[in-house]
Amino acid sequence: MQESWYLQFVLTTLVLFGPGLRFYQKGIPALLRLAPDMNSLVAIGTAAAWGYSVVATFASGLLPEGTANVYYEAAAVIVTLILLGRVLEARAKGRTSEAIKHLMGLQAKTARVVRDGETIEIPLADVHAGDTVLVRPGDRVPVDGTVVDGNSYVDESMITGEPVPVEKLAGADVVGGTINKTGSFTFRATKVGADTVLAQIIRMVEQAQGAKLPIQSLVDKVTAWFVPAVIAIAAITFAIWLIFGPDPALSFALVNGVAVLIIACPCAMGLATPTSIMVGTGRAAEMGVLFRKGEALQTLRNAEIIAVDKTGTLTKGRPELTDLDTSAGFERSDVLALVAAVETRSEHPIAEAIVEAAKAEGIAIAAPANFEAVPGFGASATVKGRTVHVGADRLMTKLNLDVSVFADQAARLGSEGKSPLYASIDGKLAAIIAVADPIKETTPQAIRMLHDLGLKVAMITGDNRRTAEAIAAKLGIDEVIAEVLPDGKVAALKRLKADGRAVAFVGDGINDAPALAEADVGLAIGTGTDVAIESADVVLMSGDLLGVPNAIALSKATIRNIKENLFWAFGYNAVLIPVAAGALYPAYGLLLSPIFAAGAMALSSVFVLGNALRLRGFRGIVAQTPSTR
Repeated sequence: MQESWYLQFVLTTLVLFGPGLRFYQKGIPALLRLAPDMNSLVAIGTAAAWGYSVVATFASGLLPEGTANVYYEAAAVIVTLILLGRVLEARAKGRTSEAIKHLMGLQAKTARVVRDGETIEIPLADVHAGDTVLVRPGDRVPVDGTVVDGNSYVDESMITGEPVPVEKLAGADVVGGTINKTGSFTFRATKVGADTVLAQIIRMVEQAQGAKLPIQSLVDKVTAWFVPAVIAIAAITFAIWLIFGPDPALSFALVNGVAVLIIACPCAMGLATPTSIMVGTGRAAEMGVLFRKGEALQTLRNAEIIAVDKTGTLTKGRPELTDLDTSAGFERSDVLALVAAVETRSEHPIAEAIVEAAKAEGIAIAAPANFEAVPGFGASATVKGRTVHVGADRLMTKLNLDVSVFADQAARLGSEGKSPLYASIDGKLAAIIAVADPIKETTPQAIRMLHDLGLKVAMITGDNRRTAEAIAAKLGIDEVIAEVLPDGKVAALKRLKADGRAVAFVGDGINDAPALAEADVGLAIGTGTDVAIESADVVLMSGDLLGVPNAIALSKATIRNIKENLFWAFGYNAVLIPVAAGALYPAYGLLLSPIFAAGAMALSSVFVLGNALRLRGFRGIVAQTPSTR
């Protein structure tokens, strides 16, 4: 038997002071600083088991008769099981960072650059801003840029989460990492290296995954007193068993004291929050929701009011021709061609919208002659020998034309918050026209989703009240604050927050920077190349409001997951510490071996990791088509 003890001594010493040395290197200094941590518990427990066994092996005469037992296997197995648990933990953590790996994998390795009239393939790191880059069918776009020639459809799902490819013509922006479909085009590189949108996304996800939420601070405080409390409980357990325990009392005292130290090792508590954050933010990135600041992951779930900007958030952010009704005897395409010809000489956004509408319909636009702009009224010109006037109703009155024939259409446009324009051709009233910033197709669904979550929606806009209230009525928005300047939006948010309600603000992240900073959580709507990363807590890459209910639902799911983890970790310790101390021995004769305590502790950590990984299956409350990876 003695020979067996010698062999166990050698093997256990190799384990403890080889792979297990890390516990002593970290745990003992922490203990000396009077700030014991998880490593301290392992160090004390295994050192006690090993030290007692060494005395029993080489100086058994120092021990009371009948107490010369060895616990080498307990010390060795404890270290082995804990290290195994940490290996499993590291593997699981690696899986939680797959979002980063996916994003890194989206970067092209090379680019085809046109230099000195020749197309050459060079490493991505050698591409410079201003280079002309060729993209062939099926290629990944290597860097950010602007299309200069050619056309194609590009799959931008890795940026927006939207599965439908986007058409790219000359002048369109492209984002590095997106996938070209069937066409071919060349573009001028505008952002390379760390400045690309993809690089910014990777940085944001990494920052969010490393963030410490307010709930983690609470966990840290609890752990700070929990570890000393456990050491005290282990000491009391040892003393009680030594004084009142059966023979051999010293062995019972040692085994139960060590079991308490090992079973209480709060590894699961330390994992509960960071793993959920890593998985949650990674899943959010895959859905096009980027938590730039980790604390927003916790704060967003408490939002009661979602305040939204109108232009570019609820609406497309650019005026479009929405209505063109003609008088009897006039064809819509003919009227649009003539009106667009007049408007080519105007730089007004309304004029641009009319011209763009004509181009989109493939209508040829003639060159106007004798163009004249009348401030406050409209404009006129001669187009193909025909006299065309475009302007407000007062211009038609000035021309002695009666617009009452369009009274019904004008009333409808007014109720929609649109200001009607009129066109006359050769002295006859030809059409009523309306240009407006149209509501995004996804906005009504997003508003319904927010209401379904029990949230109130408020619109804050600099637009006139009539237009704002018309849009609010159409969308079912609860509160309207109109005709405010950017600093007025901050004041409006303060009013909404006055009664203690948490307010999230959704804006475009550029004009709305002060409001995004003032809100409890600022969410910036971006479309890939215009991501507001400095002023917002959360960036919605899809460019519409549908990301907001998903972000809120994910926030709630992540915090719920963290609470589940903490409940398991604390509950586990609360139940098993008394068992390890020997509470069941008087009634049932049951004791918890330090070996089984180490196994149970490792199992607790694995359970917490497994629960956190469930967030990878989060689907959100809005149906999403998976991104192409």
